[in-house]
Amino acid sequence: MMSIHPLIADQVSRSFGKVTAVRDASLTLNPGEITTLIGSSGSGKTTFLRLLAGMERPDRGQILSGDTVLASATRHVPIEKRKIGLVFQDFALFPNMTVLQNVMFGLRHLPKAERVRVADSWIEQLGLTHRRDAFPHHLSGGEQQRTAIARALAPNPVAILLDEPFSGLDPSMRDRVREAALGAIRSAQAPALLVTHDASEALIHSDTIAVIDRGAILQSGTPETVYRQPRSLAVARALGPVHKIETGQLPPDWRTVINPKSETLWYRPEAILLGNGQDFTVQASKLAGPVTELRLRISDAKDIHAVCQSAGSIRPEEIVKATVDPALFFEFAPEST
Repeated sequence: MMSIHPLIADQVSRSFGKVTAVRDASLTLNPGEITTLIGSSGSGKTTFLRLLAGMERPDRGQILSGDTVLASATRHVPIEKRKIGLVFQDFALFPNMTVLQNVMFGLRHLPKAERVRVADSWIEQLGLTHRRDAFPHHLSGGEQQRTAIARALAPNPVAILLDEPFSGLDPSMRDRVREAALGAIRSAQAPALLVTHDASEALIHSDTIAVIDRGAILQSGTPETVYRQPRSLAVARALGPVHKIETGQLPPDWRTVINPKSETLWYRPEAILLGNGQDFTVQASKLAGPVTELRLRISDAKDIHAVCQSAGSIRPEEIVKATVDPALFFEFAPEST
């Protein structure tokens, strides 16, 4: 088995005319880990993936597999020679081939018996043995996506890149397909990049999260670090709702706990902890699945957003007790807001 190296983007930029799609972006994909690149539409995440894959050439910077340069100002290894597995939202299966034949497609360099053995091992790992001889039009969306991932993993790629691979699936099957697919990818030990705009997907399934905005990677790190210690408002917003409040509008006890240095703060709604502290009147209450979203009156005509576990109904005009988690209040430099 060949050794697996990190896939590295080093200060990579790509422009289309006057529009800079990727700007001085650096990111390392480590073997056996899922790195998630999250950003809104037009943030540059798909262009960044295409640069790693070899579908685009960087204007500046370089892309490496270990010490091997795949792309730079003077060198470009084409996509077909990079041995990188690609998985897209539309599956892109060959309609005239069975599951087995699709998975075998990238193994043509091996003897037939070995091709079948390798393909069958991935088919089994992705839970598709019972669909081995089925054609794509007989498969569910989840089965098609797992077939596409088995096909990408079978040739033992140096890395695997996934562009919004689960966003087109039915919510009822998305979690199950994603768990099976990402488990198989981790077992392959190849570096993996998952491109998404889904904050929940990024937080739950990543080893590393990188936030991209206007072509620049603003921050990367563990999910907990990026979520709880965002360096900018754009990073904070990429991973969930944040709300603005003026320091002077906070109750004095909360100001003491938070100890802010700025006049303006941003906070996540789960920073408001119900059950202890001083009394507040509920202004609005909305059930949102496993949590209830609340607005609490904290000063004259000023409300603060909170969420709590939906153990029971909380109605407007009720009195609740609340305090704060200061770790989920953020202060950002003016240029980052």
